[in-house]
Amino acid sequence: MGEATARVLAKNGAIVVLGARRTDRLESIVRDIQQAGGQAAYHELDVANAEQVNAFVTFAKDTFGRVDVMFNNAGIMPLAPMRALKTNEWNSIIDINIKGVLNGIAAVLPIMDQQGSGHIINTASTGARAVGPSCAVYCASKFAVRAISEGLRQESNNLRVTVLSPGVTTTELGHDITDESAAEFVDQLRNTSLNVEAVADAVLYAISQPDNVDVNELVIRTVACYGHAF
Repeated sequence: MGEATARVLAKNGAIVVLGARRTDRLESIVRDIQQAGGQAAYHELDVANAEQVNAFVTFAKDTFGRVDVMFNNAGIMPLAPMRALKTNEWNSIIDINIKGVLNGIAAVLPIMDQQGSGHIINTASTGARAVGPSCAVYCASKFAVRAISEGLRQESNNLRVTVLSPGVTTTELGHDITDESAAEFVDQLRNTSLNVEAVADAVLYAISQPDNVDVNELVIRTVACYGHAF
């Protein structure tokens, strides 16, 4: 979703700075954007590491002078039943899905306050609105993203805050599922999954609104998902 969003935004005139752990992929995406006439840069980033998030935001500001939009999109989804007691996976979900969003907000909020404007977009999920078997900890992290975003929105009079809640999407999310039954469950859901461009277009829509319009939440599912919550 991050890659598709970067490409769509750059195509529509935005200057994009990409951050992730796999810098080889970032380099390739940035090169493609630049060859197509767009402006882009990248910086290595582990969202669970607050210092790296701060360095990423500082790099973006120093390189391009402003930070107008922060898209906190990193996430993992190692689903498993609670009784499997995969506590290491629980901790990773908390570190990336919750602390990663908080680190992003903490890094960018002072800059946006100083600018007097900004837009923070946090990726939640339809799993932030419903809970399924084997999804408890993952859904809890996405409920947290909605709560954090809504609290930030209520505290802000010069920032826009958007929660993006996609349904099952064709991405790498869930590649780290170690529980067989949970993996089969996700495979079945992916029979009716969104494509990443739909999510990228939703981000573009939220960003493109007039300055006084705040799109608080976008819930996106395929039409074919009738009958299930995700």
